[in-house]
Amino acid sequence: MTRIQRILAVFLAAAFGVMAAEWRQVPREVLSFYYGWYGNPQVSQRWVHWRDVDEANKRIGSSTHWPSLGPYDCHHPKVIEQHFRWAKQAGLTGFIVTWWVQGDFHDQGMPLLLDTARKHGLKITIYYETVPPRDKPAPEGAVKDLLYLLERYGKHPAWLKLKGKPVFFIYGRALGQIKLDGWKQVIADVNRQYRGGAVFIGDRISEEAAAIFDGIHTYNPTGRTAGKSPAEIRAWAKENYPQWVKTAGKARVACVTIIPGYDDSKLKERKPPRPITDRHSGETYRVLWEEAIAANPDWVLITSWNEWHEGSEIEPSLEDGEQALKTTAEFAPKFLKRPRRR
Repeated sequence: MTRIQRILAVFLAAAFGVMAAEWRQVPREVLSFYYGWYGNPQVSQRWVHWRDVDEANKRIGSSTHWPSLGPYDCHHPKVIEQHFRWAKQAGLTGFIVTWWVQGDFHDQGMPLLLDTARKHGLKITIYYETVPPRDKPAPEGAVKDLLYLLERYGKHPAWLKLKGKPVFFIYGRALGQIKLDGWKQVIADVNRQYRGGAVFIGDRISEEAAAIFDGIHTYNPTGRTAGKSPAEIRAWAKENYPQWVKTAGKARVACVTIIPGYDDSKLKERKPPRPITDRHSGETYRVLWEEAIAANPDWVLITSWNEWHEGSEIEPSLEDGEQALKTTAEFAPKFLKRPRRR
């Protein structure tokens, strides 16, 4: 940690009663955000998340591109098997899976994801999306959710762990709902109630967040890459990625997020203008991979495996084929072979 971070951490520890552990020699990971929220009538008896599906013309009203697997169901074992086979071949080490509510469609898919991950030697954690209750979010609701996840799934061999502790990623929405002081309380309560504790990676690049969470990240940089050429995207990443790692400091898990592109303009509820990042025939993704490796984070995060609504997927599509997977397979091994940071 920097001197400023240490001072801030001591202040926050005094204010909130606990300080995050220090993490050094963190094993490398290449993780992709994964969405298990898709369903179709053949498996789930209804469309889930896919909207206005036109199979004859290969168009989906809620998706920028057409998946090579078609409008699939994430509860179908063959679909999940193919996802993990592709991911393993591409050099990913695991998925960060969207998670919302105990017992809902996303939660019901977790056992299949974990068992398939174990089969392929990959890891799973969750992206904690929202804090209950929805009308008035409270730290107690997050504690109940996270303890539920730990007790139900945390001991599974495929759950992502850091030095034996299960890892969680906390999305910016959930972070903003109860603020940093609320998450300080949640982390302290979970670590007190769950034997061995857990690891929390927060969606905010700031020294204040680094003083509370075990690591920091950001979900999607398209707001800063939108409308840029590959050269401009490289210049942005070259300036900002090292700063993200520096902000995490030497005692926190430092993450850098890369995207192949972004286009959510098919979502009618999102009003224009939208922050569209062009794929530039694959150059956007290559440039960000190169700058991510140069920045030397602990973990590279990919947004996303299959966020089809936002056109950020690296999963094969009719429009882009396996281009992004091939690029991942080129760069992921190079990153994973690097010596651990500090």
